[in-house]
Amino acid sequence: MTKTLADGALAGKNVWITGGGTGLGRAMALRFAELGARVGLSGRRVEPLEETRDTIVAAGGMAAIAPCDVRRSKQVGEAHAALSASLGPLDGLINNAAGNFLCPAEELSDGGFKVIVDIVLQGTFYCTRQCGQDWIASGRPGSILNILTPYAWTGSAYVMPSAAAKAGVLAMMRSLTAEWGRHDIRLNGIAPGPIPTEGAFSRLLPSDELLKNVIAKIPAGRLGKPEELAELAAFLFSPAADWIRGEVITLDGGEVIRRSGSFNDLVDLPAEQWELLRQAAKR
Repeated sequence: MTKTLADGALAGKNVWITGGGTGLGRAMALRFAELGARVGLSGRRVEPLEETRDTIVAAGGMAAIAPCDVRRSKQVGEAHAALSASLGPLDGLINNAAGNFLCPAEELSDGGFKVIVDIVLQGTFYCTRQCGQDWIASGRPGSILNILTPYAWTGSAYVMPSAAAKAGVLAMMRSLTAEWGRHDIRLNGIAPGPIPTEGAFSRLLPSDELLKNVIAKIPAGRLGKPEELAELAAFLFSPAADWIRGEVITLDGGEVIRRSGSFNDLVDLPAEQWELLRQAAKR
């Protein structure tokens, strides 16, 4: 993938990434460090955090870890304090920690619904509030990036808890854009389409047939790459994006547009069927 940001674009920035040890979080951590940021990593499992941290340090970057469960307000506060002590005052937060699984809504248990909403919505609130309180009290500017989903606007069958929680995060982000703008705190989001990561794909697209069907609906003709999301995230944190506030960029190869039009499925129509349509149009 072609890298677009200049070396040192994030030099001097201290950024906290939740869910930073694996998947999209790891990709963002590696790219941010490559661009000069000092990276703080949180997650529930220590081993992936240590591996990502060690990879960054071996490449000459600086990273620190603070394991925590974002569903626990006290742990979030402790992680924030630990990372601030290790890296210096934080300049940014990426709310990347998430959870999801496929399930018909009528089969959802209380716990199944709660665990997703608690991670995605409540966890995002705890981390966002923690950083916002610190920035407002100290008079420091800050930037928050939320990893959303294209179905935050529309909802989606079989992932209802995730859709409800992500819609809540979207509303929270835009509410705080208005409320915290006077403190020079920016909030934005990325809504990625299908990007292969070990955890999410094993649960949401567990078969080759499902994967093939998804790719067929993407105008770009392929899945996304973690590095593409990381590059966009880095841009949104850079000084070049200072006037972008309260916005969400959909990064999906055109999938949402392909799925939304009433006649978009005609792109798959055989040539002989198109000839019938042409003749019908002349009547």
